Amino acid sequence: MAQRSFMDLLVIPWVDKTIAIEASLPFAFELYRRWVVGHVNFPRAVLGLQLLVIIVVMVLRTAPVRVTPNPWFWLLAFVTTYATLGFTAFAEQGVALLPPLVGNGVAVVSVIIILYSLLSLGRNIGFIPAQRKIVTRGAYRFVRHPIYTGTFVSLLAFVLRSYSVRNLEMTVVLIALLMLRGVVEERFLREDAGYAAYLQEVRWRWFPGIA
Repeated sequence: MAQRSFMDLLVIPWVDKTIAIEASLPFAFELYRRWVVGHVNFPRAVLGLQLLVIIVVMVLRTAPVRVTPNPWFWLLAFVTTYATLGFTAFAEQGVALLPPLVGNGVAVVSVIIILYSLLSLGRNIGFIPAQRKIVTRGAYRFVRHPIYTGTFVSLLAFVLRSYSVRNLEMTVVLIALLMLRGVVEERFLREDAGYAAYLQEVRWRWFPGIA
């Protein structure tokens, strides 16, 4: 009964808005750090734009209809969401596997994918598995988790520009966790008939024709 009351509390709009603002604070801090620390170059600018869009859509997001009560799903969402921000804290300098122009080009592609996905998702964004409005437009016409797709490409770009065994290992672990998160989210969302139909309509999770 107590768990049910807690879940009911999470779908109240002002409660969800408060959580969204608090969840956005690390992204706001990272956005501030990117502009203050070091010079502002093109890659830093496009990544800053990505963080800004995340903050805006999180703060303006719509309240969920229901939220998963599974604490393991919450933990997985927390780890994978903020691990990408803390990635550079443990990353090594590494060596470039390809000319910088190639690595930067892949990074820009990843940002384009993520921004397109975020704009497609709009106000229906959330970090914890929760049912909001089902989005089938934009990037979601091609794959079911396009934001993860962009993140995978971003991690690839990082390894190409700063390869080391540690960086590669962290990248593989983070990609595996994000894939697990996508599967977990679908297990929760497929209880809704509309999302179950969407699963049949869009076959691919991350990469059209591949996976």
